[in-house]
Amino acid sequence: MSHKNHPYHLVEASPWPILGSLSALIMMSGIIKWFHMFNNSLLMIGAVSMLMIMFQWWRDISREATFQGLHSYPVTMGMRWGMILFITSEVFFFISFFWGFFHNSLAPTIEIGMLWPPKGINPFNPTQIPLLNTLILLTSGLTVTWAHHSLMENNLKQATQGLTLTVLLGMYFTALQAFEYIESSFTISDAAYGSSFFVATGFHGIHVIIGTTFLGVCLIRHMKNHFSQTHHFGFEAAAWYWHFVDVVWLFLYISIYWWGS
Repeated sequence: MSHKNHPYHLVEASPWPILGSLSALIMMSGIIKWFHMFNNSLLMIGAVSMLMIMFQWWRDISREATFQGLHSYPVTMGMRWGMILFITSEVFFFISFFWGFFHNSLAPTIEIGMLWPPKGINPFNPTQIPLLNTLILLTSGLTVTWAHHSLMENNLKQATQGLTLTVLLGMYFTALQAFEYIESSFTISDAAYGSSFFVATGFHGIHVIIGTTFLGVCLIRHMKNHFSQTHHFGFEAAAWYWHFVDVVWLFLYISIYWWGS
């Protein structure tokens, strides 16, 4: 690896792919055991091992990008395309939820009384917590863009401030959504409405938690001087992901909270 006649990054021998595959197998087996035997011990072992492997694998990638200097321009371009394709797959993931929602809401079946929302379901007021969460996510989109532009202008102090605000807003959004779920008058088992609502908003909530973690790690890396004006794709990927989460929420708010209620 000391001398290369090609522009691509070849990963050195790494234990993480095979160990990650084994931990995923343990997690899947643990889920089956949990469903059938009501015992989640194997699932917990798989989840903890998966988290440990993720931490160490991404730690190695951060080292390659910073201390070892292996992430050249062609390598980062490959990573950009990888992130673009990943976000595209996520778009189609959420399209399936919207498809199911509109399939049920535009032509309610006789089983739910041909009504949407079904009789007995008391939907959330879209001008309360959902509207506040919309404002929070839109503001977080502004703060992450502020952080990105500050980093490109080598203003490290403002980049830190923007990233910190974004992470705090993400945590605030998650706290409000948890409160909303606790106060909900219906559950995931309440007809097609409950299923559509909690699956769509729940998966979005998971994406917010992942995005907040992603940005939090970027904040720590930024404070350790891992990023420069021209070399900060780790942060850029997190910003792309966060903007995707913002846009999905706007569609969720307009269709499920506002129109669907």
